[in-house]
Amino acid sequence: MPDTVDKTVHGKERTEYVVLPFVRVVPTESQVLTNFVKITPDIESVTVMHNGKKVVIMRNQDQNNRVNSEFTKTSRPCPPFCIYPMTLAPGVETIGELEVLDYLKKIHEGDQSILVIDSRAVDQVIKGSIPGAINIPWDVFTDNESSVSIVTEILTESVNNCHSPIIEKILIEQLGVRHNNEDKDFIQAKTLILFCNGPWCKKSPGNIMRLLELGYPPEKLKWYRAGMQGWELFGLTTVTDIPMPWLGL
Repeated sequence: MPDTVDKTVHGKERTEYVVLPFVRVVPTESQVLTNFVKITPDIESVTVMHNGKKVVIMRNQDQNNRVNSEFTKTSRPCPPFCIYPMTLAPGVETIGELEVLDYLKKIHEGDQSILVIDSRAVDQVIKGSIPGAINIPWDVFTDNESSVSIVTEILTESVNNCHSPIIEKILIEQLGVRHNNEDKDFIQAKTLILFCNGPWCKKSPGNIMRLLELGYPPEKLKWYRAGMQGWELFGLTTVTDIPMPWLGL
């Protein structure tokens, strides 16, 4: 609506309309191509390698988007779905989304000393996970029958009198652990970033505690506490084709 100006003419007040010029604001090409929902003021996206292909991780640009319904529930029975502390174990660093992205970027740039691990069960992983991650379910490290039974007949060789050939196979072939006589050598062991569903989920804490029991150095274990709930909350990119080395996939 045009602006109005009140004037008094010959003792009578009247209203005059002042028509202002219409100015259309047209975004520049760079503005059109720019993501308006960034990760940080300086980071729009992070490119990672996933299953041999480049995947761009960015936030959902739909500002009306809502969090994945898988992670909207606030109340689950405790136990087992209890809130975990910020510090899981002495020496194990708790990290957030930006740190996870930084580790993924390092992997993309060729750093083979880092591994991002989704600790959830297969039925959850195939619904969506973090690009660049691999899947090693929590119950594989704990010898739980639900996952281990799937591969008991596939992985049968024993290494240095180990109690679980599956665990040893993962430690050696995936995590970089070596054997020095009867002891495990963790000098070349990879830095592991582990996550699961969220701060109420026991799967990545279970993996971390089991790895510590096996002698894994705590400084080489990083815990993404917010997990997939935090990842989904920020609308970050997910993928469904997660490598499962414990299954040979």
